[in-house]
Amino acid sequence: EAQLVESGGELVQAGGSLRLSCATSGFTFNDYTIGWFRQAPGQERQGISCLSNSDGTTYYAESVKGRFTMSSDHAKNTMYLQMNSLKPEDTAIYYCAATPVGCYYPSDYVVSLYNTWGQGTQVTVTS
Repeated sequence: EAQLVESGGELVQAGGSLRLSCATSGFTFNDYTIGWFRQAPGQERQGISCLSNSDGTTYYAESVKGRFTMSSDHAKNTMYLQMNSLKPEDTAIYYCAATPVGCYYPSDYVVSLYNTWGQGTQVTVTS
């Protein structure tokens, strides 16, 4: 059974950094794209980044570009999201998800192709 488990979310001051982890199991990590999504209270879920383990393609939303970076540890089947220069508007529950297709702009159709989701981890950024 495919599983994703996020960790690393916590309360941090604006300007600080966090690294989220997405530990995966039950599927061939190297063949999948992992995406990060977030949902703030009262807002729709937003796709913020993805990385294809098969070809290295990445995508970052404009709101996080230059501040967030994804990386893979293939030995641990774990994906990371390094978040720097955090802002209060980054406060949200962060989810990772896996898809066997490539890393593309997260349209509604592309998001529907993510077939395994983690339970989420809370990130709170205080001003």
